[in-house]
Amino acid sequence: MRLTRFTDYSLRVLIYLAVKGQDEERATISEIAERFAISRNHLMKVVQELNRLGYLTATRGKHGGLRLKRAPAEISLGGLVRDTEPDLSLVECFRDGNACTITPACRLKPILGEALAAFLSVLDRYTLADLLGQQRAELVQLLNIEDASQAS
Repeated sequence: MRLTRFTDYSLRVLIYLAVKGQDEERATISEIAERFAISRNHLMKVVQELNRLGYLTATRGKHGGLRLKRAPAEISLGGLVRDTEPDLSLVECFRDGNACTITPACRLKPILGEALAAFLSVLDRYTLADLLGQQRAELVQLLNIEDASQAS
């Protein structure tokens, strides 16, 4: 199984915002695009969808920017993958209009279905907070984020 670039970028945006902090600290699309060296235009679409899905808040204007809408511990990785992956149909027989000739006798669909369920089940056990763990300080450094919690 392979996750789409959209889900990859969604994870990166949420990780960045979680590292940046929950306070009044906001990030911009340009800032995130620069830190990860990814397309700003593509990131705009990702951010719009994450805003629509309730993962982040996007505020326009002079003091605008992005920040998480929920605490990192409340954001399930399994839920995020389900929300951002357009098609978890691993092979044709998972899809509507399946025309595979051997479907009635094939065991591939139930086996892959079990594997997909296991994959999502593992992701359901983790949250955005788990991605930070003990590595938050290192992520702050790698992403070149000014750490507001250390700046007093």
